[in-house]
Amino acid sequence: MIRTLYDWTISLARTRYALWALAVVAFAESSVFPIPPDVLMIPMILAAPRRAFVIATVATLASVAGGVLGYAIGAGLYDTLGRPILEFYGRAADFEAFATRYNAYGVWAVLIAGVTPFPFKVITIASGATGMALGPFVAAAVVARALRFFVVAALLWRFGEPIRAFIERRLGLMFALFCALLIGGFALVRYL
Repeated sequence: MIRTLYDWTISLARTRYALWALAVVAFAESSVFPIPPDVLMIPMILAAPRRAFVIATVATLASVAGGVLGYAIGAGLYDTLGRPILEFYGRAADFEAFATRYNAYGVWAVLIAGVTPFPFKVITIASGATGMALGPFVAAAVVARALRFFVVAALLWRFGEPIRAFIERRLGLMFALFCALLIGGFALVRYL
């Protein structure tokens, strides 16, 4: 099923509605869809490099809007479904402790998930479920998604097809390493 969705998403890049399709995929990926928008962005940018930054802008805005939907899903489903289940099992207090810890570092979670291969939808839903403040959530989502999509767009715009394999295979790892180094650096400064 995932392969079928992947192939369908790739086929959208060849249509005249590709930009609209990208917006829909980026929006849905931030809350429910399993295929990242990069799959559609890469062939679109390779086909029209002069539009690379327009494509990245559409992906960013749609992804953040989808993230707000994910946030709403987390907030709405937690109150109607999550809390009663946790209360039934006597774990509501455990979730409250988790929510407090999550919200202390929630902006970092949104930033890291927004640029790494970690499924962004998990963080958007968790942010809503834990009651993270919407303003910082949106700000972190804008920064993270813009960083991710504009780096991809800039690399493809500058280097074209030769950089494609690197992006598809290793860019997520590079972002993850960058985030690990960033967090490690902050921890080192804090404890020195």
